[in-house]
Amino acid sequence: MRDEWFIRGAVPMTKSEVRAVSISKLELKRDSVLYDIGAGTGSVSIEAAMQMPAGQVYAIERDREASDLVRQNREKFGTDNVTVICREAPGGFEGLPAATHAFLGGTGGHMEDIVSGLFKINPHMRIVANIIALESLARILELVKRRKIQAEVVSLQVARAWKAGESHLMKGQNPVYVISMGGEDGT
Repeated sequence: MRDEWFIRGAVPMTKSEVRAVSISKLELKRDSVLYDIGAGTGSVSIEAAMQMPAGQVYAIERDREASDLVRQNREKFGTDNVTVICREAPGGFEGLPAATHAFLGGTGGHMEDIVSGLFKINPHMRIVANIIALESLARILELVKRRKIQAEVVSLQVARAWKAGESHLMKGQNPVYVISMGGEDGT
């Protein structure tokens, strides 16, 4: 889905190319239960919900403005299978149905607590995290090493063309690391 289709405001959003890879790495099924942690504008929640017609997405976002944007985007795209939870993770998991999948778009510095909480809910959960800061990459790699989890790391570097006079130039976006781990093998 095009980025410009989403209602944005000043809230960060997972861009379309990164969103496509991240959702692919989630390996969603039509009836999955997904926690979108640090949901931002809800772009991942909305696009994932469209791929899981019998599933449910819980967009967990601590920021009130961002939570409102997720609600607006849910309404715009008619994704009734998205529920907005305006709380901070991992406390925001309380009372929710157990997830089969989780996407970490933002952890607010609580990555280890969040990942530990997710695996307590479901030890076979499929987790995908988007990481920009090298320090966060080091922390999540150390976390998976300590837990003896196999993780796949993909580095995405996207550049988009923009018009400069009569020419088109490429402008690079922030490199993003997509970390995927857990889940059932095979089906």
